[in-house]
This record gives sequence, structure tokens and C-alpha cells, in this order.
Amino acid sequence: GTLEKIRLYLIKKLLPRLEDRRKYHQEFVSSTSFHGLYNIVRTQSKTRKVLWLLVVMGCLAIVIWQICSRFIYYFSWPTTTTVVVQYVENVKFPAVTFCNLNRFQAHAVSNLKIIFLIWNIVSGVLQKFVMEDKYSQELNDFLLGNQNFSIKEFTRKNGFYLNSSTLLECEFFGKPCYPQDFEHVFTEYGNCFTFNHNDLPARRVTLTGRGLHLLFDVKQEQFTDEPALGYTDAGITFVIHPPKELPRFDGLGLLTPVSMHAQVAIRQLKSILQEYPWGECKPDIKLQYHKIYSTNACLQECKARYIQDWCGCLPFILPGNGTECGLLKFYNCVYPAVHDIEIKGLCTVGTHNSTCPAPCEETDYPTTVTYSSFGGEKAMKYFSTKLKKSPEYIRQNLVRIDIKYHDLNYKITQQQKALTISELLADVGGQLGLFCGASMITIIELLEYIFTNFFWMCIFLLLKAPEIPQWNNPSQNQPTHKEKKKGIQEC
Repeated sequence: GTLEKIRLYLIKKLLPRLEDRRKYHQEFVSSTSFHGLYNIVRTQSKTRKVLWLLVVMGCLAIVIWQICSRFIYYFSWPTTTTVVVQYVENVKFPAVTFCNLNRFQAHAVSNLKIIFLIWNIVSGVLQKFVMEDKYSQELNDFLLGNQNFSIKEFTRKNGFYLNSSTLLECEFFGKPCYPQDFEHVFTEYGNCFTFNHNDLPARRVTLTGRGLHLLFDVKQEQFTDEPALGYTDAGITFVIHPPKELPRFDGLGLLTPVSMHAQVAIRQLKSILQEYPWGECKPDIKLQYHKIYSTNACLQECKARYIQDWCGCLPFILPGNGTECGLLKFYNCVYPAVHDIEIKGLCTVGTHNSTCPAPCEETDYPTTVTYSSFGGEKAMKYFSTKLKKSPEYIRQNLVRIDIKYHDLNYKITQQQKALTISELLADVGGQLGLFCGASMITIIELLEYIFTNFFWMCIFLLLKAPEIPQWNNPSQNQPTHKEKKKGIQEC
């Protein structure tokens, strides 16, 4: 009885009559905005029906092909690059880090070769260094006999220093600057000094052709490197970088030899990259000890974490708050750990999958450097009288550097999505409208039509389903299988 009631309800309430269903199909064909269906159904000529069917099927094939190609193009994550030159009234001056190519004071070093080997091991966490086996025994003897020796304090006290005797002249836009305006930093060149590290608002350039003017005395007689280890140059090396970012000398440092005048014209270049998968950057990466993300800072923090986990200490040249590594730790643990990091690729730079991907925003300073010989005959006499130094001393020790902006503008190189979601939808809608006259409303009409017919089909199948046979329980009077078997056994 219940099944019959359900059947009657489905027939009366939910399943329309055949005439109503035919009328619904005809009304859909005549009212839908999907062009071509009306001509296929309503026309009486069979030839015309076939032609319109071919036209509609051909347009559908083209639409499907075009839409699939647009989706394939979108999921290839294409990008375009735009370059914009922005002219401004003033522009920020970058930070500049200066180092002496001669790292240490010779009079403070009893064994210069050992000190350079130790410093190379220390700075090897920044720049890869391979120590030759012929120095290992000599280095082991020194480390065992000087376990309390601190290369950090030794470098700070006996490395290159900046005062009125090494910085002879300093001007920024005609105003004097002093050694106190430079901040000390350790790099692979030992003691280095950064101008404009804190990005002071007053240090903005408002005119081209003027900027930072410096005159250094490298004091070759006092500072020296070990020629046997390949250090044969004399002069100043410097790198131009954004304020509050670490200087990176590996492949980026500019060199100015003694008795030379370097004129450096800089431009500001801002690069904006898209996040993955369009680009390679990750906007959500935050560094623990640096406010501004850069691949160099990220790489140093990555190395610091691994070395601290493996050795239980932290090299002073890397950022962090761990216990400072001693010399024996540097030689026995840190140096092999850095080699292991390089071999296994534990700290990688570049792509999205790397430990330190490219930054989403980056500022570079492309430079153009021109050199001239420092001082003619009259200039030599002038500086000789002013500094109370011989012309020969001036030629062997003085370095002049001028850094200025080439133009009051900056260039923005921006990576953009070649196809956004809205543009993809516009392309799809344009193809549908061009070949089929369809829109979003048409798609909803088709979905409603398909759903309605599917619903009717389900009801029709339910009505045509066979009745479920009813199995009666065996009567109490009839003997069960076990009882019959028992009776047979008794017989």
C-alpha cells in the first residue's frame, strides 16, 4: 500500500504529462538565447535542418577549442614585464660599504699566514673557501696553542680602522661627514664601514652631479695582506646597496686602486616580481633578524640555523643570538658544516622551491664607473703640503671616490600577470557570444534544462522499477530445516 501511494504521488504531482513535457521542450528551444537550436527544431526542410545542425556543431567545436586553449594558457602562468621610468624631485641615497683590500695591521701579527687562514675559515660561511692541505698541520699547532684566541676581537682591534687619519675627506652634498657617520660591519674583508646604514631622511639627493665625496688613505705600510695566499692588490673596495640591508661583496664589489680617482654614477632600479606560480617569490616569508627580506640575509640566517644545530654555537659573522664559536669549533665543526651545507644544498637561493627564493620587491643600483689618475703635478704639490706627505706616499696610498646619481629618476621593472581571472572570464564570454550567442544567463538556462530533464528521468525510472518481492516468514506450524533433519535422523 505504501509503495502504491508513492507511485500515485509521483505520477500526479512530480511527473508531467507527455504533452506538457513536449510543450516545455518547444518553449525552451524557442526562448533560449543559444542561437541555432530554434532553426534546427522549427524548420520543416530536412536539408535546412542538416545545414543548421552542422553550423551549430561546428560553432560548438570552435568554442570548446578556444575555451580549452585559453584555460591551458592561463594555467601556464604567463607573465609580462613592464618598465616605467619615474621622475621625482628627490631620491633616496643608497648605503655604501667600504673596505680596505688589506685586512690587517702587519705589526700586530706574529704569523701573518696563519691569521689569514683563520680569517678565511671564519669568512668561509659567507664566501666558499677551500684550504690547502699543506697549511693544515701549521694551523693545527696554532689552534692547540692559542685556544683562547678570539679572531673577532683581533680583527676589530688590528684590522682596518676608520678615523681622521684614514678618512682624509668626506662630504655629502657639500656638507662635511665624519667617521662617526659610518657603521662598523664584519664582511669577508674584515672590518668594513657603511655610510647611510640607517637611511636618514636628510640624506636625499635633490641635484644630479653631486653626492658623496671621499678621500681614503689605505696606509699600505701599516696594513698588508699575504701575497703568498694571492692577496696582491691595494686600494678600496666598496659595494652600493639599499639601506638596512647587508652588503654583499661576492661578485658585486667595486674596486678602486691606489692613486686613482673613481667617479661612480648610479641609477636606482626597483624590481617587482609576482608570487608563485606566476613568479618565484614568496610574499609571506619573514626573517628573524632582518626587517627587510633579501636572499643574502635569508641565506645567512639559514646557515646560522644549521650551524647552531650541528655545532652548538654561532659564528659571529652570521646573525643570531647564540654562543660565539671558538677557533677550534670553527676549524673542527663550522668549516665542515659549511662544506656539508654546500654539498647537500641545504640553503639554496633562487626559485620558489628553494630555501631562500627571490624577493618580491628588490632595489638595485646599476653603476657606471670611470677612472682617472689621482693628482697631477700641481695637485701633488698641493696635497703634499696639505697632508705633509711626500708625492710618492700619496701615489701609493690615496684613493678618491665620488658617488652621485646620474638622473633624478628611478626605473621600475614590474612583472605582471599576462592573463588575470577577469580577463580569462572575458575571453570565455567573448568566444561564447561570438560563435553561439551565449552568455552567463544562457549557461544557467542550459543547466536548468538539463537538471529538469534529469529529474524527470529519475522519476520515470523509479516508476518503472519492479516491485520488491515480499518474503513471508515461515509458519510456526511448518517444520524448519533443522527440525526436518532431526526427524530424519530419528527415523
